[in-house]
Amino acid sequence: MEWLYYLERNGSAKDALASRLSGCSEKGRKRIMAVMAHGCGFSANAIAEHLALSRNTVRRCLAMFNAGGIDSLLGRKLRPRKADNEEFGKALFGLLHEPPSLSGFNRTTWRMDDLRKTLSDRGFPASDEVIREAIRKAGFRWRSAKVVLTSNDPDYREKLEHVRDVLSNLGEDERFFSVDEFGPFAIKSKPGRVLAGPGECPTVPQWQKSKGWLIATAALELSKNRVTHFYSRAKNTAEMIKMAETLIEEYRDARTLFLSWDAASWHMSKELLAFVEGHNTKTDISPRIELVPLPASAQFLNVIESVFSGMARAIIHSSDYPSVKAASEAIDRYFDDRNRHFEKNPRRAGKTIWGKERVEAKFDPANNCKDPVYR
Repeated sequence: MEWLYYLERNGSAKDALASRLSGCSEKGRKRIMAVMAHGCGFSANAIAEHLALSRNTVRRCLAMFNAGGIDSLLGRKLRPRKADNEEFGKALFGLLHEPPSLSGFNRTTWRMDDLRKTLSDRGFPASDEVIREAIRKAGFRWRSAKVVLTSNDPDYREKLEHVRDVLSNLGEDERFFSVDEFGPFAIKSKPGRVLAGPGECPTVPQWQKSKGWLIATAALELSKNRVTHFYSRAKNTAEMIKMAETLIEEYRDARTLFLSWDAASWHMSKELLAFVEGHNTKTDISPRIELVPLPASAQFLNVIESVFSGMARAIIHSSDYPSVKAASEAIDRYFDDRNRHFEKNPRRAGKTIWGKERVEAKFDPANNCKDPVYR
């Protein structure tokens, strides 16, 4: 006790530990004094008795100080946040992508109470704030839920299971394609994030004369991570047939080509179905075509949306191409570089590509391939 009184009266700033006593919480002061007392030769029992600590606490303080010094002694142990838990995130977004009616709620969009109750029933109990934090960290806001996060297809689960079944049983001579269109987008000065110097404020004119426009129709082959693309003047059945013919020619050695796209009308027209049926009746060596449609309003499941988001971030935003030709050449170079990269480093679509695409380009019901910021 005399030592404690002396320390309070004459604590010296020359001592690194004593200088940290000022401004510490009571808990922090006791930890520091426990280490100082041990250095002065007091026993663990005496330290525990006079500082009102348990002997185990004294031993932990000494171990923390020996391991990492004063910072380790006073540092707070960070607990993992539930909102960052990968399994919880998959459960949450897998649920958000389903219509609420599949969980017994007579609603078209999710409410927080419904989400909390359903997650708890599925073994992932969480508070409203944890759910909100997980959604915010993914880049989504409730105002986007009706458009991006929820499919209203009554056969959502059946179609989802069919796509999963095809992918899990994909043969070496079979190819699965995620197909979609990017655009139309105008060729003009585009806003975006740029590195600005001191005092600079980058601006983009509100009113601009367009130099033209583009629609890029593309297909991502998931097993080789290769993109096939061309430019279209419209989004219609003719362009989908053109894409199918292009893939048939490019992948003539394959046995079956699975084409997966969203539920746009031109993706499932009678003319397109007739083309597929007519092609499959041919007796030549051309690969068969199988259509694997995604659920309605489920752009988040279309894997190529992730690639489009990466492309937009890399070469569309903050751009000011002088012509349609210049913009199309930049897109061509982007996809050519990407294809060469995966020819040299073969892997299935499933890794974040070059660190520029927002999510892993893979099929996952909890995936948010359509970037809420860049698309």
